[in-house]
Amino acid sequence: MNKGNNSQRALALILVGVALVAICSPVCAQISLSTVVDLAEKNSSKVKLAQADVQKAHAALAESEDAVIPSVQFGTGLPVFPEVGFTGTPPSLWAASVQSLIFGVPQKRYIDAARFGQVAATANLKDAREQVDLDASTAYIELDTYSRELDAARQQEGFASRLVEIEQERADAGVDPLSELLQAKLSAAQLKLKRLHLETSAATAVAKLCAMTGLPAGSLVPDHNSIPEIPRIRADAPVRTPSSIEAAQAEARSKEFQAKGDEEINYLPQLSFVAQYNRNTTLLNNVNYYFAHSLPSDNFSSGISIQVPLFDMAHRAKSRGSVAEALRSRVEAEQAAQQNDIQIASLTGNIRELDAQAEIASLKQQIADEQLKAVLAQLELGNGAGNQPGAPAQLTPKAEQLARIDEQQKRQDAMDAQLDLSKARLGLLRALGHMEDWLAELHGKSQ
Repeated sequence: MNKGNNSQRALALILVGVALVAICSPVCAQISLSTVVDLAEKNSSKVKLAQADVQKAHAALAESEDAVIPSVQFGTGLPVFPEVGFTGTPPSLWAASVQSLIFGVPQKRYIDAARFGQVAATANLKDAREQVDLDASTAYIELDTYSRELDAARQQEGFASRLVEIEQERADAGVDPLSELLQAKLSAAQLKLKRLHLETSAATAVAKLCAMTGLPAGSLVPDHNSIPEIPRIRADAPVRTPSSIEAAQAEARSKEFQAKGDEEINYLPQLSFVAQYNRNTTLLNNVNYYFAHSLPSDNFSSGISIQVPLFDMAHRAKSRGSVAEALRSRVEAEQAAQQNDIQIASLTGNIRELDAQAEIASLKQQIADEQLKAVLAQLELGNGAGNQPGAPAQLTPKAEQLARIDEQQKRQDAMDAQLDLSKARLGLLRALGHMEDWLAELHGKSQ
């Protein structure tokens, strides 16, 4: 009985230990590209600042439109010491006033300026989100590519180590000169350096994604299947105005209306409605002594106030500054459009070249695959010519390792070419205003 109990206790302890190890060990689950993009948007300080600008633009528009809504003010002033003499103002316990703008052409300009400011802020928010989406997508694709290249690089290092062992044996047997052994060691060292470079690039991509998403580094394991195919858009496709240019154009329009309002306020009148109520008092004063009749307690007045500008150098100077600022905004919008056109032309040419390079790299990889298969077949079956004079020499294990190293190298070259092509295509999508197509593909892939 004791032995049975001891066995059960031992088994229970083992199960508990296995459970604790499973709980405590880190789980490296893959994270999809759509999740990374969503987290980057939520965590982006640029997006948050753009959202604050949108709220500010909404408030500015409400402020300019509410000028026609009557504003009500209330005030009170209880006397502290007895008044001496005639103060010129009837003493009151409290007063209330109502004031609102009835008509003013400059105010209409200011409202239009605020509306275009709101459009510019909304476009800037969209542009900020698209830029964050582009940065997060690019970093994710880079990390996925570097991760797959690292797997190939580690296999290369294994083949290079085996090649060094083979050359060491052949050099010891006097079959190959020492230079062949040194060349094999040099190749192994170069492959190690390349692997270290890939690890640095992957760590940099992880750091970018950590900063953008707020996720810990250990949780950023890319899922290659979550990356959709980037739409193959051409430069002659219908161009949608990018959000950045739309924002610049709206900002220029806002500045123009602001300048127009600052200019018109110098010579156009404005009409306002004014109403006021006073509750007069004789507490601590003898104001009735100075009037033929006693002042009434309740006093009310109203009227239309017409303000006609005659001479105001300050407003004229402000209007000149507003005109200059509007001109600057217009030029900046035109400059942004020109730079975007140049970027489209540059990216279009680069994509043609990168597409050709990717095709060449893919063909080289296929050739290397076939050559490796041929080498493996000859090592297994022989060259079929036997030992006849003039027959090609029988392949050695050295040829196998060289073929495997070359095949992995061509695989990495193909992945590098595809990475450059993907980044260029994403840049062209953004320049043509078709970033929404990529986001639709991305979210459709995640569903």
